[in-house]
Amino acid sequence: MTPYRVVQWATGTIGARSLRAVVEHPDLALAGVYVHTPAKAGRDAGELCGCGPTGVTATHDVEDLLALGADCVLYMPLRCEVDEVCRLLASGANVVTTRGEFHHPGSMDPVVRERVAEACDRGGTSIHSTGSSPGFITEAVPLVLTSLTRRLDLLTIDEYADLSQRPSPELLFGVMGFGSAPAAFDERRLSHARTSFGPSLRLVADALRLPLDSLEPTGELATARGHVRIAAGELAAGTVAAQRLTVTGLHAGRPLLRFRATWYCTSDLDPAWDLHDTGWHLTVEGDTPLDVGVRLPVPLDRMAEVSPSYTAHRAVNAVPFVCAAAPGIRTTLDLPQVTAALG
Repeated sequence: MTPYRVVQWATGTIGARSLRAVVEHPDLALAGVYVHTPAKAGRDAGELCGCGPTGVTATHDVEDLLALGADCVLYMPLRCEVDEVCRLLASGANVVTTRGEFHHPGSMDPVVRERVAEACDRGGTSIHSTGSSPGFITEAVPLVLTSLTRRLDLLTIDEYADLSQRPSPELLFGVMGFGSAPAAFDERRLSHARTSFGPSLRLVADALRLPLDSLEPTGELATARGHVRIAAGELAAGTVAAQRLTVTGLHAGRPLLRFRATWYCTSDLDPAWDLHDTGWHLTVEGDTPLDVGVRLPVPLDRMAEVSPSYTAHRAVNAVPFVCAAAPGIRTTLDLPQVTAALG
């Protein structure tokens, strides 16, 4: 088969891992690389992802990339720019993105949805959001598990992250608020949880023909019982050492689907929480109950090195399926099961 010609858009942590996967993929050919940082422009793509020379030079010029006529763009910036996305789609390039804006078209701003759909029509292209979470664990896995059921009472997706060995003080203390005095979760963080994971819950509910009436986000905190030293610094007793964000989807007035993210820096907490190793834990309550654990068997001091693959590789593996899809905003329900071509 003729390889799909792919452009990698952005080369941050996830983008660099995606770029390397494209270079090594048997059915993909790297056509171009877009970089936001002018200092990266002009460098060989191999330099940006830790592999050998590719002969493809990174650029900061969007017009250069549009002129390539690539089959697909792996779009992985820190922020989604709708104008950029629409230009790519209208130019004839399909888009696979780890941005979360396109998981469930019905959850999108109607004006944005129409703009993107129109760009897909003009270019004869499709766009798909995916990744590890949201994506794999919030859509692909729940759909497989519920294929065994005829009555679902509640499906819960628990995500756990042990951050004790993550050497990122700015993220843990500055952004996430670990080590600070406990306070109520503000509406901004609750809203972020709703918009990040709510679309996946709605997608699964729609697939089951049990559409959600509403989404309810909640937040909880636990504090350190004593002084704790972690890779990022120190936590004083009584300061935030764990936090949990939950988004619950209600159908007919009762909880049906629930995503719960628990991040923690120590297991010695007040109040005590039931914690699991870094990974996921899914429970299905109904006529075919299930209890499924998905552990990431990676030493904590190597987690930052390995974890980007879980998000990047899902997107790379989806490229052939998105290129073959009908034009439009394509969800997990629209595509065949994503399989990895490894040989």
